Amino acid sequence: MNKIIALFIVFFCMFFYKAFAIEDINSVLNDIKNQNNITNIGLKILNANKIENRMIFAYSKEDKLIKGEPGLTQRQIVLYDKLIKYASDENEIAAILAREIAKSNESYSGKLRGIVSSAQIKAAPKKFELLFDKRAIDLMVNADYNPIAFITYTNKAYPQKRYDLFSSHNLTSKRLAYIYEYIYTKYPYYLKNNEYLFSDAYQNFLLTSIENRKKFQHKIESGSKEIIKYE
Repeated sequence: MNKIIALFIVFFCMFFYKAFAIEDINSVLNDIKNQNNITNIGLKILNANKIENRMIFAYSKEDKLIKGEPGLTQRQIVLYDKLIKYASDENEIAAILAREIAKSNESYSGKLRGIVSSAQIKAAPKKFELLFDKRAIDLMVNADYNPIAFITYTNKAYPQKRYDLFSSHNLTSKRLAYIYEYIYTKYPYYLKNNEYLFSDAYQNFLLTSIENRKKFQHKIESGSKEIIKYE
């Protein structure tokens, strides 16, 4: 009886060891797939936009900074698992990367094109948040990615705060409104031929942005040049 129990324990241990080993292998393969995907998309955006500043891209499951080599000749953009999980396709991953590339490229040497310092970004983070959103859309379009994915991803990934008065970030609804206005104004083709129109994420954006889009429609009809104060 003792031998049978011993054999059962050995068999039990071997079974679970093999199961965990397979799970570890699958996890590693998935990590490699995510890393390659992120690198390929990131390099495509850099090359299409002729960005000469060298950057590398990293995938991480953990929400902590991955240390890279110091120096102004290299920047590392890290995409965490908590961000990627909201992305449904390559366009949405490109939206995340384009946003990070836009921010990194503009402040590559600590200054925005040698005019605006990083200290000014910290002093007016909301202003530059909207600027980087617009730059990200340009980067996406130049790399043949659909900028509507910027709307669908942002709508899924960033929760709506009650107020933004004391926050360093704009309300997500405000960001989405300015993103929509920018695409409508500069890249109307993508809205006229909207492949995301019937997706749940885009339909939810339409539902939750009715008032802001009314303001924008009024601006178009009136021919006003004033900057809209979205909510």
